[in-house]
Amino acid sequence: MTDLLQARGLSVELPTPLGWVRPVNDVSLRIAAGESLGLVGESGSGKTMMALALMGLLPVGARVSGEAVLAGDPTGGASPAPTNSMDKNRISAGTHLTSLSERGWRDMRGREIAMVFQEPMTALNPVMRIGAQIEEAIRAHNAGLNSGEVRRRMLEALHRAAVPESEARAEQFSHQLSGGLRQRAMIAMALAGRPRLLIADEPTTALDVTVQKQILDLLDRLRRELHLGLLFITHDLGVVAQVADRVAVMYAGRIVEEGPAQEVLRSPGHPYTQGLLAASPTLERGKLMPIPGTVPQLTALPPGCAFEPRCALRVRECVRAVPDLRATSLPRSHDHVARCILVSRNGSEQSINSADKAKRLSS
Repeated sequence: MTDLLQARGLSVELPTPLGWVRPVNDVSLRIAAGESLGLVGESGSGKTMMALALMGLLPVGARVSGEAVLAGDPTGGASPAPTNSMDKNRISAGTHLTSLSERGWRDMRGREIAMVFQEPMTALNPVMRIGAQIEEAIRAHNAGLNSGEVRRRMLEALHRAAVPESEARAEQFSHQLSGGLRQRAMIAMALAGRPRLLIADEPTTALDVTVQKQILDLLDRLRRELHLGLLFITHDLGVVAQVADRVAVMYAGRIVEEGPAQEVLRSPGHPYTQGLLAASPTLERGKLMPIPGTVPQLTALPPGCAFEPRCALRVRECVRAVPDLRATSLPRSHDHVARCILVSRNGSEQSINSADKAKRLSS
């Protein structure tokens, strides 16, 4: 499967009164066309900042290093031609996102990469009708379309996002829609430019369980029908199990575990992933086992493993250096890695009973 997006060693630095911090620290990940990658972690782990880096929406003063390459469109209609000398890195093999100028980003956003933000009530313009906002997104990348074609595409986008009574909803304002309909309108707007990569940043936050399931099913269906690459950001491992082919677990700016979704959820290799699973509610388990402590401040990270102060399995070596990503022992996959010294260099885990892990994590 050809990769649609490849990030290699991507880092984001932000200035603070206490110095520069790295909310995204040497992150490497990949997403293929038609594939869904779930990016999981607690608040403050760097998930949203990672998404903003891929959208070119970082705060003023941010510094970006490493690579993020969006593959060229095999159909021949990928990235528009470079608009100035700063964007001549856009070639048939792909677009180097970290080198784009702001003008280059305006060409990419919506057309190649789109994002569904966490809170639609603040992302939507409260004084514009829903249809007008979607039409604006269409005109931004299709200046030559007449008004009739723009309206047709707008209604098509609402219909694709399963918005009922599309023509009537298009004339309404965001405050007249329910939370689920607002999120569907956001999805319609994101898809209006026909992007190849969709980033969904906690799109089911504050929705009731029934509507949440509908939104997840919608995103999964659109990914398959449109062959989209989907980066799904969430803190909920239960949600990830429904929509993701692969999972990347993020902690304090770094990827600490990555692999096929079912393998990561059934046999987590990192104590942090084990802790997230133990803290997730299930029908079988009545008592939750929270992870002690909080995510460390980026200005005061431990010298070694960032999770070491909260980890019940820590050993002396954990404080010496940041562990590398190492292959786990599952024989059917070479694609499951964890950033923990308890995963040996030859790919076999130390013999720690899973039940004992959970018990120690909760103590």
